[in-house]
Amino acid sequence: MHHIFKKGASKEEIEQLNKELFQIGNKKPLDAQKYCGIIKLDEDPMVIQKSLRNEWR
Repeated sequence: MHHIFKKGASKEEIEQLNKELFQIGNKKPLDAQKYCGIIKLDEDPMVIQKSLRNEWR
């Protein structure tokens, strides 16, 4: 999301945009630990990564 502060904006407009920005940032952080071990892979992750990177060659 982008917020544009225009030149000559009033103090009230700037305060309103700041409030909107701070409301967006109050979400809970991502808990990545709950996703650990969810995906079961058949081959080594490095082999998968190398094959994906070489697919354009």
